[in-house]
Amino acid sequence: MTEIDYYELLEVSKGSDKSTIKKAYRQMAMKYHPDKNPGDKEAEERFKAINEAYQVLSDDEKKSIYDRYGKAGLEGHGQRGGGFSGGFDDLGSVFEEMFGSAFGGGSRGRRQRKSYNYNLDVTIEVKLAFNEAVFGCNKEIKYKYKTACKSCKGTGAKDGKLATCTTCNGQGQVHARQGFMTFAQTCPKCGGSGQSAADSCKTCKGTGYDEVSDSFKVDIPEGVNDGMRIRVSNKGNIAPDGSRGDLYLQVSVKEDAHFVRHDDDIYYEAPIFFTQVALGGKITIPGLRGKLELVIPQGAKDKQQFTFKGEGVKSVQGYGKGSLIVQIKIEYPKTLNDEQTQLLEKLQESFGIESKPHEKNFENMFDKVKKWFS
Repeated sequence: MTEIDYYELLEVSKGSDKSTIKKAYRQMAMKYHPDKNPGDKEAEERFKAINEAYQVLSDDEKKSIYDRYGKAGLEGHGQRGGGFSGGFDDLGSVFEEMFGSAFGGGSRGRRQRKSYNYNLDVTIEVKLAFNEAVFGCNKEIKYKYKTACKSCKGTGAKDGKLATCTTCNGQGQVHARQGFMTFAQTCPKCGGSGQSAADSCKTCKGTGYDEVSDSFKVDIPEGVNDGMRIRVSNKGNIAPDGSRGDLYLQVSVKEDAHFVRHDDDIYYEAPIFFTQVALGGKITIPGLRGKLELVIPQGAKDKQQFTFKGEGVKSVQGYGKGSLIVQIKIEYPKTLNDEQTQLLEKLQESFGIESKPHEKNFENMFDKVKKWFS
């Protein structure tokens, strides 16, 4: 499932300050507020996502974690998502701007014009083996980034010349009427800049960029998990003015044949012969970092779990280590030779009535069923 970028939701850049983020949040919340979009489920979900994005990007600590590891890095950090987190000032401002704009006030004009035709941030998938994710590694990254077309300077327009947008007449906004109310929306053609290409650049065929292949090595931190994102600063696309975006590595971890990971805990199944359970004892088992000793009590149950605290994965957020949870699976012999059969029969006889718990239990049940029909 593709993760929606919080910055893209609010239509702000990574370097935006709190004031810019707050302003963008108000505009987007007003645009997708349920009261302005009655019965529109898509707008309602968008509104929730915008609130979730603002909850993270307005908090310095959460924003720092998100910038480095993405949404998955916020798990276990108090982030639940979907709820409104802005203060009453934010909520009041949203309603004030929403209804002010609805009746003709609160005009915000056009957005600051972006002269290039592509995003600066880049996201690529990086595949890791199970052990690489658990213990960290140094990984070679091969990818492509965009740089502005020299002919059109990133605009995608012939000779770099932009014309007044014919959809919004250069205003950067279009207006929609709903009942007796009129709402302003960002122009879908020019993205709010008020300008668009009249003719496409022949060099880049209107894309506004050239692609460059590159490679470098990066340290993958210990404890990353599937779905997390790692930010590599200044490795993204390059704007015409030389500013550069970030590269985001979307982590994909290959499953292990034995160990199963859940957050920072590790699970696996240990096969135990039935005599070991009957007699109890100790066995040596593999851990992530070496051998461990598992004490099996007499009478242990099938699927019973044993926990080794601190033997799991180191938290990528620095909160210690998870646990190793071993679940036993009792196994029985598939076939018996004559000697083994005789030994087991003698063992069963030695327990007497204790080896036949079903007889006493069934005797009571037989009596009960008999009374039903008497």
